[in-house]
Amino acid sequence: MDTQEPAPRARVDGRMSWLVLLWWLAAAQLPRPGCCGARQPFREQQATPQGLFPTFVAEYGRSYAAGSPEFVEKYRVFQESIQRHYTLNLLSSNLLNESGCALYGINQFSDISPQIFRATYLTSRPVQLPKFLSFMKDHKKPAFPAKFDWRDKNVVTPVHNQETCGGCWAFSVVESIESSLAIKKGELVTLSAQEVLDCSYKDSGCNGGSPVSALRWLNQSKTKLVKESLYPFKAKTGICHYFPKSIFGVSIRNYWAYSFRYNEEKLMQKLLEWGPLVAVVDAVSWQDYLGGIIQHHCSHEEPNHAVVITGYDKTGDIPYWIVRNSWGEKWGINGYVHIKMGRNVCGIADSIAVGFV
Repeated sequence: MDTQEPAPRARVDGRMSWLVLLWWLAAAQLPRPGCCGARQPFREQQATPQGLFPTFVAEYGRSYAAGSPEFVEKYRVFQESIQRHYTLNLLSSNLLNESGCALYGINQFSDISPQIFRATYLTSRPVQLPKFLSFMKDHKKPAFPAKFDWRDKNVVTPVHNQETCGGCWAFSVVESIESSLAIKKGELVTLSAQEVLDCSYKDSGCNGGSPVSALRWLNQSKTKLVKESLYPFKAKTGICHYFPKSIFGVSIRNYWAYSFRYNEEKLMQKLLEWGPLVAVVDAVSWQDYLGGIIQHHCSHEEPNHAVVITGYDKTGDIPYWIVRNSWGEKWGINGYVHIKMGRNVCGIADSIAVGFV
């Protein structure tokens, strides 16, 4: 007689429902968006915990059929994600009772295992950089604005989506150059990340690379980045294309790359002086991020993801960096993440680079 449990359908399996219930009850005690500065978790849209998974499937356009082996596996991963969200939120919100806490929950990555997530999205290779040293003696501490964001200056292009291509390193470099061009010449143009993915010969395209390596290649070769409309993103590595000199393109005249560990005030100064900055961080916990300020669950020992710092905000109880990601506008805070300033959270100050037009 076959006593094996049936595969889960488009409802919550009784075997796993206690995990969902635990998460549901605990999450009900979490601070609301007024405290955490985050949008409400996905669960808030549901009448019962049993509706979570089928609604997720519909919301994110998943195509696996109920009862199929793929469905069963994705269901299992989804349930593990729910438990992980509960654990992350419990520490930062209930136990530490912090203001501005980060909120973790269901997003487009909730049916992807942490192992696959890391292999697919966290592919920026770290580079050991020299510590930034200022040879100018500051007789007077410079006065910085309490809040600054380069987006307010209209020098930042819309958030991109790298999809399943591990090309964060290329997107971050191109975004830095786009802003450098806009700051210098007043032209905000979306440039081709695909060109960098295909042509930066010391990197590995959608299998990973280094922002510093890409900037070094651009600087040495004087390659011109063409418009994204001419060389569109394909979410896979292709053959490098070359264009006539008459085609509009942007080359860099120089680049800088330094570590600002233990010197985030100087990093703030250089953000104002240089423009949006590429940073390589540890983004393992970002798989579940919904909003708020990341203060924990983020080491600085394993940099693996390239992003762009566009600003900061020191007007509240918890000062934070404003950081642009490349996982689409539906992720995080309209495609951005806030990271606490002053403690090198996520290794935000360890690896900073910028290209100058």
